[in-house]
Amino acid sequence: MALPRVLVAAPASGHGKTTIAVGIMAALSRRGLVVSPAKVGPDYIDPGYHALATGRPSRTLDPWLVGEERVAPLLARGATHPVAADVAVLEGVMGLLDGRLGTDGFASSAHVAALTRTPVVLVVDISSTSRTVAATVHGLARIDPALEVVGVVLNKAGTPRHGAEARRAVEGVGVPVWGVLPRDAAMHVPSRHLGLVPAAERGRAAATLDHIAGVAEEHLDLDALLAAAASAPPLQTTPWSPAQALGREPAPLPDDAPVVAVAGGRAFTFRYPETVELVEAAGARVVEVDPARDTVLPERTCGLYLGGGFPEVHARALATNRELVGQIGAAVAAGMPTVAECAGMLYLAQSLDDHPMIGSLPARAAMGRRLTLGYREGVSLTDSVLGPAGTTVTGHEFHRTTTDPPAGTSAAWRLGERDEGFALDPASTGRATLVASYLHTHWAGFPAVASSFVDAVTTFERGARRGAGGVAPTQGPTQDLVGRRDPMTEGAPRGPKGHPSRTAPTRGTSPSGAGASQETPVDPLRHHGDAEVAEELVDLAVNVRLEQPPAWLAAALRDELDAVAAYPDPTAARDALAARHGLRREQVLPTSGGAEAFTLLARALRPLDAVVVHPQFTEPEAALRAAEHEVRRVLLRAEEGFALTPSALAEIGGADLVVVGNPTNPTGVLHPADVLRSLARPGRVLLVDEAFVDAVPHEAETLLTGDLDGVLVVRSLTKTWAVAGVRAGYLAGDPELVAALAAHQPHWSVGSLALRVMTETATPRALAEAGRAAQETAVWRRHLLDGLHALGVPTAGADAPFVLAQVGTGVHAALRDAGWAVRRGDTFPGLDPTWVRVAVRDPLTVDGLLRELGHLLHRRTA
Repeated sequence: MALPRVLVAAPASGHGKTTIAVGIMAALSRRGLVVSPAKVGPDYIDPGYHALATGRPSRTLDPWLVGEERVAPLLARGATHPVAADVAVLEGVMGLLDGRLGTDGFASSAHVAALTRTPVVLVVDISSTSRTVAATVHGLARIDPALEVVGVVLNKAGTPRHGAEARRAVEGVGVPVWGVLPRDAAMHVPSRHLGLVPAAERGRAAATLDHIAGVAEEHLDLDALLAAAASAPPLQTTPWSPAQALGREPAPLPDDAPVVAVAGGRAFTFRYPETVELVEAAGARVVEVDPARDTVLPERTCGLYLGGGFPEVHARALATNRELVGQIGAAVAAGMPTVAECAGMLYLAQSLDDHPMIGSLPARAAMGRRLTLGYREGVSLTDSVLGPAGTTVTGHEFHRTTTDPPAGTSAAWRLGERDEGFALDPASTGRATLVASYLHTHWAGFPAVASSFVDAVTTFERGARRGAGGVAPTQGPTQDLVGRRDPMTEGAPRGPKGHPSRTAPTRGTSPSGAGASQETPVDPLRHHGDAEVAEELVDLAVNVRLEQPPAWLAAALRDELDAVAAYPDPTAARDALAARHGLRREQVLPTSGGAEAFTLLARALRPLDAVVVHPQFTEPEAALRAAEHEVRRVLLRAEEGFALTPSALAEIGGADLVVVGNPTNPTGVLHPADVLRSLARPGRVLLVDEAFVDAVPHEAETLLTGDLDGVLVVRSLTKTWAVAGVRAGYLAGDPELVAALAAHQPHWSVGSLALRVMTETATPRALAEAGRAAQETAVWRRHLLDGLHALGVPTAGADAPFVLAQVGTGVHAALRDAGWAVRRGDTFPGLDPTWVRVAVRDPLTVDGLLRELGHLLHRRTA
C-alpha cells in the first residue's frame, strides 16, 4: 500500500522531538490533510498529544511489545482506520539508536524505521552548540545503511545568527535543513514525575497545540517534508485486523453483548487503542467510565479494565466518589472479571498515599523516589481470566509508586527473578478473576489474552442472568451489584483518611479548626478558609495554587537558610519589588503577608469615616475594629453582580478611607481600574487589596500602573507561589502613606525567607511562570463555571482563582460530609448561608466536586 510517511527522531531524549512531531502533525492537519500518528516505544502520554493534533488515535509501534511482524501492519491499521490517511507521522523514542538494553538497538526508532522503511527526520537541540552539530547529524545519517535520514530540524536557536551558523554546518555534510526553531517558552509542555502531563489533563493543551502548529508553519519547510514522505516506498503489508488477530470474521456486536467498563477520564489516560478494538472484536461492548465523575458502572457491565494513568495526582477526587468505589468493590468481590494495570492496581488497593481506595487488594500504595522503568517478560503464575498458568507476555513497567506488599500470596506474574502483582479469586470461582499488576501489556501482541478475558466476561454474564451468586435474573449484573454493600459501613461517617468509622466523628478536634466551620464562628470577621480544611477532605476552601512551592523557589529558600543567623535586611527586596512595578524604593514596603498591611493601616491612620466595601476579605475591617476605629459598610448586591454601581459609589459618599478588593475575595469580581481611580480624591486614602491580581492574566485592572496619589495597593505572594507559611506580601503606592505605615512596622517583622521570596518572584522568569499559571487558571475556572452553570447554580465574578456560588442552604455542610471542603460564605458581610466560595483546581478535581454537588442538588429536587 502507498503511504507517505516520515519518522521524527533525535540524538537523545530532550531535544524536542515530541514538540516538533506534534507541531508537524497539527500543521499538516491545518492544511486539511488526514494525518495518521504513531509512536515508537511503550508510551501513552505522547500519543495523547498526537490524538489532539490529528483527531485520530495514535498507534504504538514497539517490536518488543507486539513482535516485529506486527509493527508494519499496526502502522497500516492506523493509516487506514477509520478512514484512509494522506500521510503518517511517526514519533521516535529516546535517541535514534536507543532500544532495549543488551539487544543492539532492538525496538529503537532506527529499528522501527527499518522495519517500516520510513524516512527519518532528525530534531537536534542546538542551544549549547553550533557547528559541532554537523558531526552529530553526519554520524547518525551514515551509521546504518538501512536508515534514510532525509532532513534535519534545528531546535532552540538562541539568535538568528546562531541558527544560521548551525544550518551552514549541517548542510555542509550533505543533509538538508528543513527549519530552525527559536527558543520558545510557549512551546514547552509541562512535565510530571512520569514525563509530560497528559493532554487530557492540560487545561491549555489545545491553545498550546495551536501555538506549536503556528510555529511549525512559520519555521519548517513542510513542503519538503511532504515530498520526503512521498518518497517512502510502498508499505508491503496488510493492515492489522482485530478480528483476524482473534481468528474470527469481522461481525457487528449484538445489542445484548456484555459490557466491559474501561476506566477513562483525566485520571486513567493510559491504554492502547488496540485493547478496545480486540475486546469488541471478541464480542463485548466497551463503555468508558470516568472514576472521578461517574457514580455508577455502565448498564450490563460484566467486566472491568482499569488501565494506567495518574490516580496518585487525583487520589482525593477518586476517593470521594464513594458510590462508584462501593460498586466496583462489590463487583470485584462478586467475581466480575477485572484487569488492572499500574494505575488500575493502585485504584483497587486499600489506600494510595493514605487516601482510601477501593480496597479489593490486600496492599497499600504510595509514591516513592525511584522510577521503575523497563521492558519485562512475564509468565503468569496461576490460572486467571487472562489465560492458564504459564501464559507468557511481554510488557513494560513505568511507575514511581510502590505497593506493600509488592505481590500477593498468589502473584500475577513472574518477572525474571521476582514475583509481581496480585491474582485473586474473591468469589471462589476456581481461577483468578482479578489480575492486578504494574505490568503494562499490549494486547495486539497477545490476542489470546483478550479472547480469554472476554470469554470470562461472557461466562460471568451468563451466571448473572441465571441468578447465580444472588444476582436477580431480572436485573443486569451492574444493577444488582449496586445494592451489595457492607452493612457495617453503609452510610457510616468517614473517619481519618476517609476510612469508615464505627463511631461518629468528633467535631472541633482537628488542629486545623475544621470542626469549627460547622458552627457559628466566635468572630466571623476572623474566620478564614484554613478553618474549613481537614486532612480527610478535598481542599477547595484555601486559595493557594500549588501544594508546594516550585522547585526553583524551594531551592532558593533552602539556600537562604544558611544566612538566617543574620537579621533580615529588606533593601534588596524593596528594590526588586520596585523594579518589578516601575516604582521607586520609597513607594514599596515588604510586609509579613498582606494581612500585616491592614494592621499597619489601622495603626497609622485616624479615619473619621472608614468605609469597607463588602462582600470582601474581612481582615481589613477586623484590623480597623481592633484599633477601635468605627467602620461603615457599603454592601454590593448580588443582583447587580456585586459591581461598584453608581448607587454604591454614591453610598461611599465623603469617606476619608475606602477599602476595596480587586479582584474581590470572595466574589471574584474584577472592578475596572477607572472606576476604582474615581474613588481617589484629596483627603481620602484608597486602599485596594490586590492579593489575587497576579492570578489575572496580564494583571489586568491593577492600580499600580498609574497615579498613586492617596492610593495604597496591597499584594500577597503566598497564593500563587504556595508559601502561605512564609508570610510574604507587600504594599505599594503613595510614598507619604507608605512611610506613615512603615513607621508603625516593628523592626524585622518580615523574615529573611519572606524577603527571599520577594526577590525570587520578581524576576522575569518568575513573572513569565506566573503569567502562564494565570492563563491556565482562567481555563480551569471556565471549566468550573461551565459545570456550575450546567447544574443551574448561580455564580458571581469570573476573574479570580476562586468562584462564588449560590448552592443553597445546607449544601456547604453536605459537601463536607461527602468529603469536600469549600469556604462558607455567611461569614462575609453581605452574604448568607446559601453562598460558598470554591477554589479553582484542576479539571479532574473540579469534576469530582461537580459530581457530588450534582447529586446533592438532585436529591433536593427529587
